Amino acid sequence: MKLTAFSLLLTAASATRPHFSSIATAGRSTRFLPSVAFVNSSSLSNIVSVGVSSTTTRTPSSSSSSTNTRRNMSSSTDKQTLISCPTLSLRDGTSHPAIGFGTYKVGFIPASASAAVEGTTTDEQLRTAAECVRDALDVGYRFLECAEFYGNEAEVGKAIKESGVKREELFLCSKVWTTTIEKGDAAVRERLEKTLADLGTDYIDLYLIHWPVPGKHVDAYKTLEQLQKEGKIRNIGVSNYAVEDFKELLDAGITSKPAVNQIEINPFLYRKNTINYFESEGVVMQSYRSLRDGKAMDHPTLKKIGESHGKSPAQVLGRWCVQHGFVYMPKSVKVERMKENAQVFDFELSEKEMEQLDGLTTPEAFAAFEALYRKCVNRDTSKDGTMDGVKMDITID
Repeated sequence: MKLTAFSLLLTAASATRPHFSSIATAGRSTRFLPSVAFVNSSSLSNIVSVGVSSTTTRTPSSSSSSTNTRRNMSSSTDKQTLISCPTLSLRDGTSHPAIGFGTYKVGFIPASASAAVEGTTTDEQLRTAAECVRDALDVGYRFLECAEFYGNEAEVGKAIKESGVKREELFLCSKVWTTTIEKGDAAVRERLEKTLADLGTDYIDLYLIHWPVPGKHVDAYKTLEQLQKEGKIRNIGVSNYAVEDFKELLDAGITSKPAVNQIEINPFLYRKNTINYFESEGVVMQSYRSLRDGKAMDHPTLKKIGESHGKSPAQVLGRWCVQHGFVYMPKSVKVERMKENAQVFDFELSEKEMEQLDGLTTPEAFAAFEALYRKCVNRDTSKDGTMDGVKMDITID
């Protein structure tokens, strides 16, 4: 079903997401979509134990040393829960962590990013990417979301090396940028080698086409298929793809369907029809801007739901992602926020609360997405600023 920005301004966004399956865990259930299988069931007992220990840490104690001991125990438990977090099964059976650490604008602002264009300075620039990623690994994150465009993969690799975390314990994802996609097969291959060298590894767990560059993305995807056969990439996927971009891949005769589509997903941009289509095709959805760049933390619905669970608005947003079965990818340069963002496995949102959050997307949000899509598919290429080859009729909801 296609909806134009105009028609969406006249109709309300779709509401609930039905048909959850339940995984019973020590007298409680954690709900996920049936189209996404959660494996690594041993971690589910940890989810409950984190909730217990967190409550214990908040209990007043007459002894400060006892309080500190409990706090340290809680921190240790939180880290272990994050390390052994639930996973989603990709189409080849690979276990994909349900939560990861995003590295966009961490220690480096890309030249065409809005902050760079505006000339503003952010917290992300005040610490190096190596420092931030080292902290994230120490907190317990084991899935790192990277990209050529982010400009900091060498720093990420430095952090991995210094952390001492074994390669087999990590899940590394990267994306090839529009400029490289436009240049063709040799450039894509060269870029992958650069990414591997920067990250200090001889293979990448997941490699994505960053944007569906008109007239170029299909050939780039076919290059990824070959690199996967050569063993340098374990799984391949896409990012920012509309339903119509995916169908273009299928019509072009690709031999390996994308394992993942990484798009913006949060209650304020919940493209239910698009998500349902991709999940019906066996594609796992990665959510970027899961926390909406911190721009919705004062929203009354988030605050009210958070207060009822003793959770922050950020944790409500993260839990919404996890409970829907999306890969949740928060980012922060602050250690305490890294920890806070990860504490989403020790509570459950009610069906009513999920429905309230599902209904926060406005027609204006869909219209803004459509405009951004049209702008970005040619971004930084020789056709930047034009509508040359851009699909003008896509599924936006």
